[in-house]
Amino acid sequence: MKNLAVITGASKGIGLAITEKFLAQGFEVAICARNLESLVQIQNQYGKEKVHIFSADLSQKEQVFNFANFVKHLAIPIKVLVNNAGIFIPGSLLEEDHLQIHLDTNLWSAYYLTKALIPSLQESYIFNICSIASLAAYPRSGSYAISKFALLGFTKSLRQELLGSKIRVSAVLPGATLTDSWEGTTLPSERFISPKDVAEMIWAAYGLSPSACVEEIIIRPQQGDI
Repeated sequence: MKNLAVITGASKGIGLAITEKFLAQGFEVAICARNLESLVQIQNQYGKEKVHIFSADLSQKEQVFNFANFVKHLAIPIKVLVNNAGIFIPGSLLEEDHLQIHLDTNLWSAYYLTKALIPSLQESYIFNICSIASLAAYPRSGSYAISKFALLGFTKSLRQELLGSKIRVSAVLPGATLTDSWEGTTLPSERFISPKDVAEMIWAAYGLSPSACVEEIIIRPQQGDI
């Protein structure tokens, strides 16, 4: 029987690691990102019969719904939805003007995609990739933190509303993870979480019995926050 994992922001970093983990476990994946070339490379590596790709900028509401329709037309049971699409633009809250793009990408994409796909979910698991910045403010991360606080709030509310269903909901809150966001850093790799560690934790939570739900997954670098 076919099972589908839907993963946004899947062309690199955490999204790519999650994509590869579920493919390794026999899932088909429906993935999206803005970079079509990267999506094609993933599809060529794993095969068109397993990897269904869609290029979209999920900061745009219409493109969120376009991706949702693409997923639904695949007519494959959706067992996992990972809302991973995100953006981080550093800056002082009182000096920058990045709140709207952070909200559009980090919050509204997950909100609208989840609502569009909920009718197609049965005995499924939703993972929203939040951030350690969903719990505390960090310097030069004002707009980003606001959007991630909001995403955690959405996740908690969604979990509450779905308690009577067979849909589980988890918030995943990684600390500094070695992705392209840290390109150019001089810090050693051991100061970061590996994207594969995040993917492993998501797979572990998914593998629990249907009667159990890990509501929050907090992962920090062993040596502390950066």
